[in-house]
Amino acid sequence: MIQTAYKETYRPQFHFTPKTNWTNDPNGLIHYKGEYHLFFQHNPSGINWGNMTWGHAVSQDLVHWKQLPHAIHPDELGTIFSGSGVVDWKNTGGFQTSDEAVLVNFYTSAGNHAPEPVPFTQSIAYSNDRGRSWIKYEGNPVIEHIVASNRDPKVIWHEPTQKWVMALYLDKNDYTLFGSTNLKEWTRLSDLEIPDTECPDIFELAVDGDPDNMKWVFWGAAGKYYVGNFDGTTFTPEGDAHRADYGANFYAAQTWSDVPESDGRRIQIAWMSGSNPPDMPFNQQMSFPCNLTLRTTAEGIRLHREPVAEIENIHTYTHAWSDLTLTPGEDPLAGLTGELFDIRAEIALNDASAVGFKIRGQDVRYDVTEQQLTFLERSGPLSLQDGNIRLQILVDRISIEAFGNDGELSMTSYFLPDVDNADIGVYAEGADATLVSLKVHELKSSWV
Repeated sequence: MIQTAYKETYRPQFHFTPKTNWTNDPNGLIHYKGEYHLFFQHNPSGINWGNMTWGHAVSQDLVHWKQLPHAIHPDELGTIFSGSGVVDWKNTGGFQTSDEAVLVNFYTSAGNHAPEPVPFTQSIAYSNDRGRSWIKYEGNPVIEHIVASNRDPKVIWHEPTQKWVMALYLDKNDYTLFGSTNLKEWTRLSDLEIPDTECPDIFELAVDGDPDNMKWVFWGAAGKYYVGNFDGTTFTPEGDAHRADYGANFYAAQTWSDVPESDGRRIQIAWMSGSNPPDMPFNQQMSFPCNLTLRTTAEGIRLHREPVAEIENIHTYTHAWSDLTLTPGEDPLAGLTGELFDIRAEIALNDASAVGFKIRGQDVRYDVTEQQLTFLERSGPLSLQDGNIRLQILVDRISIEAFGNDGELSMTSYFLPDVDNADIGVYAEGADATLVSLKVHELKSSWV
């Protein structure tokens, strides 16, 4: 039976939202013993930003979430700003007191928001019971103030050099890297610039799935990223920064730590920023989790983002077509209505000038001449591949996320629909196109 609290008019049905109040950046993304931990910036006492505390939720499939009690609360060092988490498998920090591996979270103590103003510093908390309770390290902060509102520590284990590495945002376009063997004492390794702001991430991926061709990605909050090399001390970018998402509401994305090697995925989630839906007990939502890959394209090595396969856990009825001529003025989806969809299409453009989907009054439109996908006042590049495009579109109550050509294009946008318009449709303009394959999966709520 669906929880009453998650049936509100504008409540997302498969994107995470806390039960009440404001939320923003995802934090402390850890996988441990079959559970994905999602911590998040949360205001426990208000619908707007403030009183930053780490909320907490867990999931076994990245779709169905259970919200737990708040994990990390403000203290004399400040409110609790963004950060990351790891499993300390080797107990390098000496925090382990049970048979469970210790989970360690890193966060910014946002001193300017403390009762008595103190500088921003970096702190840690740890858990010996699979994340159900958290103890702040008595030696906090582990990194003293450096400059401005330095913040958002992202920590990874670097196997070749057998040490922990922290990426930290400093100010403007400046970031720094620290190293540690025990999570408590940190040495500054190197500095770098990236045209972005805050919330760094750093991770390694195989190019085209080839384990003999590994590259590193350095990421900033607004979705700009560099591909390059990292030797444990210095990140060296290859070429310019690239853009990962072209939607209107994609920010502060982070990837999960400690996903098993047998899984083989680098999984990412972002804050889907947007306006406050009217008369709702919550404010803001998360994007749907995506798997990241590096692939060689005509422009070079680029990051691709695709929704995790677990979206299929909430598929219900599927409408399917293949090799169907799409004639201007005709709509094979006429009469189909709903709020929740996973739409997957491969379309041969032929001589059509445009194709697209009408979704609850919104036009998701591909212009053949411009080779761009446009919706909700944003456009992103999507090249034809042998005259075809492939699209996956996730539709929730207040969001549309579109992915093109197996994640070459990613667009994440919030919208406020007309509650009386649940129509969807598909169209071609200028001439016939061909629906090589079209599957419209109706979805059920994840809040069950």
